[in-house]
Amino acid sequence: MNRTGALAVASLGLLGLGVVARGRWPDASPALDCEPGAVRVVDGVARCGDGAAPSASQRLLLGQKLDLNSVAEGELARVPGVGPSLARRLVQARETRGRFVSWEEVASVPGVGAARLETLQATTELR
Repeated sequence: MNRTGALAVASLGLLGLGVVARGRWPDASPALDCEPGAVRVVDGVARCGDGAAPSASQRLLLGQKLDLNSVAEGELARVPGVGPSLARRLVQARETRGRFVSWEEVASVPGVGAARLETLQATTELR
């Protein structure tokens, strides 16, 4: 078999693998049949019903946003792109000024540039 034939066989194999993988890939429907606020963690597994409320890290893994006006400094520091020093400044600003009511207020905190503001908007909300 020449090089072109080998490439054709390899391409067909990869195409077949892609078709099989797509058929087995999880769909976008929720894995749990309850509202995000009703998700609880039992022995490290997310479930509906009784159990402990998920920690901030677990809520992020579940695709839930954190409340920037109530999240603890240590939990906020675990958000990718935030870190301990920015988390401290955000919590101090929240304690000094009161609750954040707009993203412009969040952007005025030293260290919150456009990229970090985008990260915060994707992972937190202002309730």
